[in-house]
Amino acid sequence: MSVAAAFAGMRNVSPAVFRACCPECRARFELAASALRLVVGASSRTTFYSFTCPECGVPARKPAGERIVELLTSGGVRALRLHSAV
Repeated sequence: MSVAAAFAGMRNVSPAVFRACCPECRARFELAASALRLVVGASSRTTFYSFTCPECGVPARKPAGERIVELLTSGGVRALRLHSAV
């Protein structure tokens, strides 16, 4: 099988972008996965995502429930997993 035949059915996939809103200046924008940071902790209080607003430069931190964690990780956002000391 040739390389061309092996890749014939594949489509070009565009990178995931995520819509966000700045809690400070209220600007709405799209961010690439690399612009987001995801922290998964032991509880909902320690699980969040963060980014820096491209409009005003203010860092933003928002809570992330199970669904948000799933969407962000499936879109390529790397997760920092916090482990509790036992």
